[in-house]
Amino acid sequence: MTDKITFSLLTLNCFGGSNWSVARRLPTVMRELERLAPNVVCRQEVQSPLALRLFTAASEHFSTHAFLPGLRFPFGALFTLAHGPIGEHHFIRYQDEGRWLGPTFMDRLTRKGVLVTHLQRMPLPITVLNTHLLANYGANWQADSRPALAQQRQLQQLAAIVRKQSEDTLVLVAGDFNIPRGCWLYKEFIERSGLADPLAGDERPTYRPFPGVPARYALPIDFVFLRTPPGLTVEVETALRFVDQVPYVGGGTGYLSDHLGVQVTLRWVTPGLHRP
Repeated sequence: MTDKITFSLLTLNCFGGSNWSVARRLPTVMRELERLAPNVVCRQEVQSPLALRLFTAASEHFSTHAFLPGLRFPFGALFTLAHGPIGEHHFIRYQDEGRWLGPTFMDRLTRKGVLVTHLQRMPLPITVLNTHLLANYGANWQADSRPALAQQRQLQQLAAIVRKQSEDTLVLVAGDFNIPRGCWLYKEFIERSGLADPLAGDERPTYRPFPGVPARYALPIDFVFLRTPPGLTVEVETALRFVDQVPYVGGGTGYLSDHLGVQVTLRWVTPGLHRP
């Protein structure tokens, strides 16, 4: 008989700034996450005090959370929820945060970076890297474009952080990367980091443009990458979440975010539990 461990992570850019829908939409996000009950949730764009209060409130399923407090919202607007205990966690700022002049002004105010969280009491060491890269407002990922080169520098720093993680650790890197699956930046990052993309080749968009935004922006830009310890065989199941409109807490109906959630569920046999 073989006993398997199951671990699930979901990432969502929750569009949590100061806008009219936050008060009803974000409690609905929590309701849906409680229903799905992943082990870990990585959130991006937690950009308002209200969003932070909602996500740090008592939760039936999620008992712990990690973030680096800022003046009004977390550094990087990054927030990680967990079902079980969290150990050490820290935030690493990207060295290239975009230009002060131009559309990346808001990215600089957010202080883009990586929230590194080490989980406790798991059957093997697990480290979660939650991130949100610079936006590419012109959707120009040509190799000579300034936005793409800035994203490349962030991805190179992120890949170096991944490589520093212990070899015996299960590493998951999740978030809004603002680069489309399959582009040269994506391929270079996978090569440099040693990560795998469980949804490789999947062209379904994870960004849902607002009305009036060109359809070319509807691309797969949200990811969960993973690296498994040597010798560990892992079964991987993937799903895109929050595709359809849902009833909001407090009335009304709508989408949970302008992004879809990406969920990855892993199953493996812990060596100590294996019985030949």
